[in-house]
Amino acid sequence: MDKSILDNFIPWKSADFYTFSGNDTVTTYFPSGVSSQEISPESQSPDSFNYIAEIPIATAKSMEGKYFVGTAVNVRFGEATNGWARLYNPPGSGVNLYVNAWVISDIISTPFRIQIWFNSTPPGIIQESPFVVSGNTAIIPRPQPKTILQFGVGVRGFPTDGNLAFGRSGAAGTMIEEEEQGRFIFPPGGSFTVYLSNPERPTLPAIARVAFGWWEEPIL
Repeated sequence: MDKSILDNFIPWKSADFYTFSGNDTVTTYFPSGVSSQEISPESQSPDSFNYIAEIPIATAKSMEGKYFVGTAVNVRFGEATNGWARLYNPPGSGVNLYVNAWVISDIISTPFRIQIWFNSTPPGIIQESPFVVSGNTAIIPRPQPKTILQFGVGVRGFPTDGNLAFGRSGAAGTMIEEEEQGRFIFPPGGSFTVYLSNPERPTLPAIARVAFGWWEEPIL
């Protein structure tokens, strides 16, 4: 191998993706079956390098200004009551809601149980969280979601209508997080609800933080 090729070798661009052949070229191999290309060592400056990369779907949607994150704080339950938080896609929004991720945290006083409901009507007084923001803060004006992050505290009873999809349980002080990658899709009028209870220690008070990540696509 020509030593001049090694002199032009740039480690941060190699990382298992490059092999040198004997003709002063670098074959660029990309993971997951992405096509390769031939480039010369002289063309590897940051300004001229041609990148081919696989971008996670959430990153791509954020680049498009369609990805949002939000949190419901101080979701109170326990002492014979329950709590909930949900992503609600209101009628007439003109978009479909794609749930990407959700996180339950800050429950330190009691073991807890969660239920995930699709398109249900939750009990209690509905409040709206102000803690919602676009994932892409570089776009001006800032994109605004059609989906509303709602929550209820100290409620009695369970959601009605819709479907109970699945559930999880957690010990006090644990965090539950799931990445759905947009597989749960809700049309206008639909919702994704996280319902919180502590049936093992129902007399203990509890407070939770519920966070979501999602994107929206216009209905054509």
